[in-house]
Amino acid sequence: MNMTIKPEAHKTRLGIIGGLGTLAGVDVYFKLARALARDSISERYELFFEQHPFEGNENSGGENPNLNARKLYIFDMIRRFEKSRVERVLLPCFISHTFIRELQSELSTPIVNIMDALLAHLQQEFSTGCKVGVLASTYVKNKKLFDQYFAGSGIAVVYPDDAVQDGCVMAAIYGEQGIKAGNLQGDAVNRLHEACVHLLARGADVIISGATDVAIVADLLRSRGIPIVDTNQVYVEYALRNEQAPQPRSFKIGVVGGVGPAATVDFMDKIIHNTHAARDQDHIKIMVEHNPQIPDRTANLIADGEDPTIALYSACKRLEENEAALIAIPCNTAHAYVKRIQAHLSIPIVNMLEETVSYIRAHFTSPAKVGLLATSGTITSRVYHDAAVGQGFELITPDAVHQDKVMNAIYGPLGIKAGHTGGVARQDLLDALTHLVEQGAAVVILGCTELPLVLQQDPAFVIAGKSVALLDPTTILAQACVKRAEAAQLH
Repeated sequence: MNMTIKPEAHKTRLGIIGGLGTLAGVDVYFKLARALARDSISERYELFFEQHPFEGNENSGGENPNLNARKLYIFDMIRRFEKSRVERVLLPCFISHTFIRELQSELSTPIVNIMDALLAHLQQEFSTGCKVGVLASTYVKNKKLFDQYFAGSGIAVVYPDDAVQDGCVMAAIYGEQGIKAGNLQGDAVNRLHEACVHLLARGADVIISGATDVAIVADLLRSRGIPIVDTNQVYVEYALRNEQAPQPRSFKIGVVGGVGPAATVDFMDKIIHNTHAARDQDHIKIMVEHNPQIPDRTANLIADGEDPTIALYSACKRLEENEAALIAIPCNTAHAYVKRIQAHLSIPIVNMLEETVSYIRAHFTSPAKVGLLATSGTITSRVYHDAAVGQGFELITPDAVHQDKVMNAIYGPLGIKAGHTGGVARQDLLDALTHLVEQGAAVVILGCTELPLVLQQDPAFVIAGKSVALLDPTTILAQACVKRAEAAQLH
C-alpha cells in the first residue's frame, strides 16, 4: 500500500526572553498565547520561552545601572534561540531597548522592537497626534528612549516630576512592596495611580506603561479610570502582525589558517593593508580557523602522507557555521582539495589560483611564458596548470635540481617553515627564480604562501640582468576578498 505523507506545515517560531523582569516575561508569554488562541492560529506558531537566573535586576532602572550582565545575558539567550531556528525574538524590557542596536548588529535573528510597536499603535489611535505620559524607569527616562522614537511623529512626551518619579513610579516597580517583589495590588498600584493622575494633570492624553512590569497592572489602573496603554499587549499584537526578515549579516571573511602559520598572519596583514579604511570600524570582519595540525598537503600529494581533506573540510564547516560570507585558504597546495569540498559548502571558497590567473590576464599583455615557484605537491597536482588552460600562456616550472632548491627553501632545516627568511632559503629561491627567467619567464608566480615572506610582489624585479614580474597570490587573494567585502557593504 502506497502512503503519501504530507509535509508538516511550517510554524513560525517566536522566542520570548524571560528573566529581565520575571513577571513581565511571563505576562508577555501569557498574552501571546492568549492572542493565538483567541484568533485560532495557535497551530501556526511555536513559542519558545526561556528564563534563567539573572543577577542585576534589583534597581536596574536607577540612574546609573551596570548593564553589562544584562547585555550579555540577552545576547546569550538569543544565540540559544538561533540554534532552535527561532525567527523573531520578543524582548519585554524597555531598559534593554536602549541598547537594542548593539545587540541587533551582532545577531541575525530580528528582535521585535517594542518602541516600533508603540509608535504604530499611537499613530493608529491618535492620527492627529497626542501627548503621552510615560511611566518608565529613571534610567529609561534619562536616556530619552521615548523622545528619540517619537521625534517628528506628532507625539509629545511628558514624564513625572522628580518627586513623583522617585516616590511613586520607582517605588511601585522596585520597592519592597513593588511589582518586582510580586505585589500586584495595594501600595504599588496606588502609587502608580497617583503618578498617572499627576501626568494627566500635566496635559497627557494617554498614559504609556513604559516599563513592562507596569503593564502587568494596566487593567487595574484602567478600572480606576486611567486611560493607559498596556504595552505588553500592544507588543504581542505587533509581533503577530509584522513579519521581519532576518537581519543582514555583516560581511565576514573566513580564513583556513595554519597552512602554514606565518603565511596566515601574512594574509591577514594583506587584507588589512588592502582595505580602504579611515578608522577601525571600517575594516572587515575576519574569522580564522587556525589549525596547524592539518596534515601536510605536499606529503599527501607526492608520497603516502595523511589525506588532509577531512581536516580542511572541517575547518571550512566551522567557518560556515560561524557566518563567514566566503572562505579564503592562504595555501596554494591546499587548492588541490578545493573541488572535493566546495560542493558540500553553502559559501564559496575564493580560489586563489583562479584569481592569480585572472590577474595575469588583466595586467599583462599575453606573456608567452609564466614561471611557477611552488611546492612539489602543487606542481604534481597540476592545479595551476589546470587554472591556466586556455589563458594564452605556457606555464613553466623548475627542473628537478632547482625544484629541490625550492623545496629546501620551504621545508629545509633552514627553510621558511622553520622560521628562516634569509640565508640559504633566500639564495635557493633566487637560484630557482634565475633558472625560470633564463627559460624565458616574463612573469613568475610565487606559488607557495611561504615564498612572499622572502620575495615580495614586484612588477619589475631585476635578476640575472633581466626584469621579471613577481606575483604574490596571497596579495591577489586578499585583494579579491576585500573587493567582494566592499561590494557587499555597498548593498
